[in-house]
Amino acid sequence: MAEDKKVKKDRGRWFREMKSELKKVVWPTPGKVAKNTATVVLCSLAIGACIWIFDGVAGLGIKTLLGFFGG
Repeated sequence: MAEDKKVKKDRGRWFREMKSELKKVVWPTPGKVAKNTATVVLCSLAIGACIWIFDGVAGLGIKTLLGFFGG
């Protein structure tokens, strides 16, 4: 029984501390979130395009090498 009360006290303390910490967080503005999201999407597209181009060139190179050596 004493264990249950201790667990409940610890849980209550944990929630109070969590609430206190969340009040300290500096949340970004919606504009900042939109700008950061756009940056991530554009960078992802650019990296994806680079990988796609590299894959195409590598595939063409392998097909060419196989063609030279009778593959």
